[in-house]
Amino acid sequence: MSLQMITVGHNIALIQPGFSLMNFGGQVFFFGQKGWPKRSCPTGVFQFDIKQNHLKLKPATFSKDSCYLPPLRYPATCSYKGSIESEKYQYIIHGGKTPNNELSDKIYIMSVACKNNKKVTFRCTEKDLVGDVPEARYGHSIDVVYSRGKSMGVLFGGRSYMPSTQRTTEKWNSVADCLPHVFLVDFEFGCATSYILPELQDGLSFHVSIAKNDTIYILGGHSLANNIRPANLYRIRVDLPLGSPAVNCTVLPGGISVSSAILTQTNNDEFVIVGGYQLENQKRMVCNIVSLGNNTIEISEMETPDWTPDIKHSKIWFGSSMGNGTVFFGIPGDNKQAMSEAFYFYILKCSDDDVSEEQKNFTNSQTSTEDPGDSTPFEDSEEFCFSAEATSFDGDDEFDTYNEDDEDDESVTGYWITCCPTCDVDINTWVPFYSTELNKPAMIYCSHGDGHWVHAQCMDLAERTLIHLSEGSNKYYCNEHVQIARALQTPKRGLPLQKPPMKSLHKKGSGKVLTPAKKSFLRRLFD
Repeated sequence: MSLQMITVGHNIALIQPGFSLMNFGGQVFFFGQKGWPKRSCPTGVFQFDIKQNHLKLKPATFSKDSCYLPPLRYPATCSYKGSIESEKYQYIIHGGKTPNNELSDKIYIMSVACKNNKKVTFRCTEKDLVGDVPEARYGHSIDVVYSRGKSMGVLFGGRSYMPSTQRTTEKWNSVADCLPHVFLVDFEFGCATSYILPELQDGLSFHVSIAKNDTIYILGGHSLANNIRPANLYRIRVDLPLGSPAVNCTVLPGGISVSSAILTQTNNDEFVIVGGYQLENQKRMVCNIVSLGNNTIEISEMETPDWTPDIKHSKIWFGSSMGNGTVFFGIPGDNKQAMSEAFYFYILKCSDDDVSEEQKNFTNSQTSTEDPGDSTPFEDSEEFCFSAEATSFDGDDEFDTYNEDDEDDESVTGYWITCCPTCDVDINTWVPFYSTELNKPAMIYCSHGDGHWVHAQCMDLAERTLIHLSEGSNKYYCNEHVQIARALQTPKRGLPLQKPPMKSLHKKGSGKVLTPAKKSFLRRLFD
């Protein structure tokens, strides 16, 4: 195993916990930037270009018939082929968090629309589901199984917000484990079916999932309800006959206690588990090799890389698989230094077979963090686990490099939010209407029923009114439910206006009334 530190260009601020990496045609692409897509890259997808120990994010383009893909962090992603014999890969993206801290329940399918001179144009389509539609979530897994010449998606685990009836202002962003149901998703017909398996009793998130043919293995994970990381090892087998699918689960011995680990594949039947956490605020520094047989799985420890002092001392780390036994991960920067970066990034090569001389010559120099107490404390809500495949880091200089300096002009920045049914704001041509929208969407949360977000424009609210509402903590209602608000709220009783007495035209201290001639003279004088 070899470890190399890399430098990142001025767009380093885009790489935050929760991103994922995908591979199309031998090129690695970054997805899940911090914040909404900007003018310099409206798609929010970047080519992951590494040359001479330096990383650049180059904006990617989408075809005109693509749907809008919001930047999602902590989603479930997996590669997908229509059949096991097919060579054309697509990527499935489900769930995740939006920059508004909302959870998505949508499924997106990303594919290559065209590729010329190493420049890739993507096509993104949204897949509508019917049946037992999985609720919005993050920190879960999605895999594809193949049985009897057919394929099916398998979704499991994750976290979601508490039901709206239990959410309060203080605990508005509180999350809970999703029910331990297994969902089968037919990507061709858009059907979803939920299965309750007696072996799966507790909800899990940020676990490791490995798929081979008709079988999925679930390892580790974190139970938020019990705040434990049990040494789980489940085998879920899916049979796809002509009739209804058959799903069964078996509990296997030899599991590992880990959450938020990164999984990378070294060959057809061998995987490596890197990183993760074994306890809260305690990283798991041991690496495991996972070998799959026809019906067997073996997990064993392997030689760990020579971790730098900074990696050992940091309390958190995050990353994703680049495929081919390669892992990209980051740790917090040294906050003792005035010019310190927010994060430092590394590439870990788990297999030396494909390591080039250039990669072997990478250096690991970095200032040590002597006091681990200064590191940012780890929170379970920030855990994640992704896997993707990649084989090389090819780049193309014809791509336009992302320039963060261009973000000062956000006049064409788009925001993807939920609004009322009568909303006429086109997200594809959206421009700011209020100055508050330059920093966040100018919207208000209607408290009727389960609640929904509404554009302030659609409510005909003035900007000063919007600012006033945002400063309070009361419930507010949109135009469609404003009568409810009027019925609930009693107008405050105001004090009666005090009319000032009219100024007398008497001469002060004289007690005499001015004559009409003097009054006329004074009026002309002051006029």
